Amino acid sequence: MKIIIAGAGEVGFHLAKLLSFESHDITLIDTHKERLNYAENHLDIKAIKGNASSLDVLAESQVHDSDLFIAVTQQETTNLAICAIAKQMGSQRTIARISNGEFIQQQETVDFQKLGIDELISPEELASAEILQLLDQSAFSDSYEFEEGALTLVGTTLEASVPFVGKTVKEAAQIFPDIHFMPIAIQHEGADYTTIPRGDTTFQANDLVYFITLKEGVEELYKLTGKNKAVIKNVMILGGGKIGFNTAKLLCAQKFKVVLVEQNKQKAFEIADQLPEVMVIHGDGRNVEVLEEEGLEAMDAFIGVTENSETNILSCLMAKSKQVNKTIALVENMDYFQLSHSIGIDTLINKKLLTANTIFRYIRRGEVVDLTTLSSLNTEILEFVAKPDSKVTGQKIKALDFPRSATIGGVIKNGTGIIALGDYCIEAGDRVVVCCLPRALSKVESLFL
Repeated sequence: MKIIIAGAGEVGFHLAKLLSFESHDITLIDTHKERLNYAENHLDIKAIKGNASSLDVLAESQVHDSDLFIAVTQQETTNLAICAIAKQMGSQRTIARISNGEFIQQQETVDFQKLGIDELISPEELASAEILQLLDQSAFSDSYEFEEGALTLVGTTLEASVPFVGKTVKEAAQIFPDIHFMPIAIQHEGADYTTIPRGDTTFQANDLVYFITLKEGVEELYKLTGKNKAVIKNVMILGGGKIGFNTAKLLCAQKFKVVLVEQNKQKAFEIADQLPEVMVIHGDGRNVEVLEEEGLEAMDAFIGVTENSETNILSCLMAKSKQVNKTIALVENMDYFQLSHSIGIDTLINKKLLTANTIFRYIRRGEVVDLTTLSSLNTEILEFVAKPDSKVTGQKIKALDFPRSATIGGVIKNGTGIIALGDYCIEAGDRVVVCCLPRALSKVESLFL
């Protein structure tokens, strides 16, 4: 695909990096020469210095021949405008990064597609929604819902006491024949690679395991893994930026009791005026005494979403030392994901990764209706729609020429989730959830074309 990215900031560079690894034809536009030089020296892309709202610059990027135009500059008005222009100049699809959540929430009022903007993406809104989902599945390190919970992806670290530790996947299935979940990805302790489990794969203590589960399977996983679904009512948020504000607003709407700590005095007063249900504290969240005075030890969850990754990590560790059940830290450095479990933080989230997940849905071949990337593993979870002429349609799963580095976790048929085993026959219209390592992506996509 020919893809043009306007904006070489953190999100733009990260997208260019991921997409260039997949051999797409990438053009990156930005006004900052240093950013472009760095991108050109590290990535196999074309860089154009200039303002993406310039018709000449867009023409130079050959926007008329592009499959996808992504605007991720810091200015949302610029992103909206250049997407509309790019569409007029011939780009097949456009995506604009925005910061105003109203645009997404009120798309029924304004038809952005008529303006030439196919998709709106707000990294801040995505991060807030991710946090809300993580608090709902509080005992698990990661969770993601497909089709409003028809199937749910959950990740957890196995304790030595879990009854199927030491057993193979096949043995575990025989011992627990009535379970409603399936393992789809495993990372053994100390390993730097991901295993797609097969029948002879053995569960080990301290494995990080991801399961696809039905709604009833979530409760079964709680029981089998010994996790306790603690009821979360009291939440402390460190940082009153867009993510902190949006998260506090969402949590209040769900009847959580929220305390928000913000270092900037003026911003703290503004948030207090806009969110009267939230207890807003003006103070330095890096100060242990400040957090303790505001009842840190009584909190069920602590969320660090300041602009500083290290502050978020350290404050979450502080919360963990005070026996706070759930901690979530916003980080910018992807390298931190490898450390999250070893240092004791429940979950790390990253705006760049969440944004990339959403955009990748438009790049994958086959009809991909949903996609997420496991933050701590080099693995993608894709939801394909089986077409009448797809190679998988009319075939039993066990008869498919499916690569060993991919697995089918489940199927959604007419809104109902199914843990699909080998004898399940895929039909046209089925939504098939696949876990896949990068080397198997092309093969898997070809089966759903």
